[in-house]
Amino acid sequence: MDLKNRWVHFQIRDVYLPEPHNLLDALHGCDLLQGRVVETSDSGMQPGAFLVVEVEGIDQPVIVPVKRVLGAL
Repeated sequence: MDLKNRWVHFQIRDVYLPEPHNLLDALHGCDLLQGRVVETSDSGMQPGAFLVVEVEGIDQPVIVPVKRVLGAL
């Protein structure tokens, strides 16, 4: 089957180049996420520098620098 000039479907995880995390950053790097803070963490020297956040739809908590939080409810 000749696929040249055809539209195809595939999963991001199956992309060979660029690396999937680079592709996700290019597509969604500026998207805003919202989640519930479940813990704070230090940076070794600075207490409370990071937040551990549960985000709906993501299996494991994400860690975000406190200084990068854009707002809180």
